[in-house]
Amino acid sequence: MSPDQDWAAYAVPPHVTLGPTLETERLILRPPAVEDFPRWAEFMADPETTRFIGGVQPAPQVWRTLCTIAGMWALSGEGMFSILEKSSGLWLGRIGPLHPYGWPSREVGWSLHRDATGKGYAVEAASATMDYAFDALGWDDVIHCIDPENLASAAVATRLGSRNRGPGVLPEPFQDHAVDLWGQTRNEWSVNRSRLKR
Repeated sequence: MSPDQDWAAYAVPPHVTLGPTLETERLILRPPAVEDFPRWAEFMADPETTRFIGGVQPAPQVWRTLCTIAGMWALSGEGMFSILEKSSGLWLGRIGPLHPYGWPSREVGWSLHRDATGKGYAVEAASATMDYAFDALGWDDVIHCIDPENLASAAVATRLGSRNRGPGVLPEPFQDHAVDLWGQTRNEWSVNRSRLKR
């Protein structure tokens, strides 16, 4: 399947809800939907945006990833939100909350389409997602797995008030990917969230 094929034929009926919808000033965060596929495939075909998340993927693999993330919501009540621009409905990227089997801890991780970077969307989406993780899911701690060379994501983590806790190890088949584990506790977030609202 390629992004220009009839992906809409796979759409879930409107009465099926995988998870919550969150809103911020400029964004809507909701579980992935079939209509996200063309932009998601475009995002995953870009060597720059995929540099720190495993590299370029062909459209059929992106389709399977999209379905896997939707399945995470169905099975565990968490996964990755699609980030949509409220004013246009444009798919901008994806953001946790997720805790895959074998992962170092519960993560809020983000990746944005190239045309969505540099606009503050990552901090805005991450703030809402961390609120949801702590308040609705009851998490006590959040991490962000960030490649040491990914300075843009490290800057987002810093703005959120997270600190670099040092190197981490991901489960197979990602065990050879270098990551630093950034993070903060629920109590730290209550202070940092107030600072971000100012």
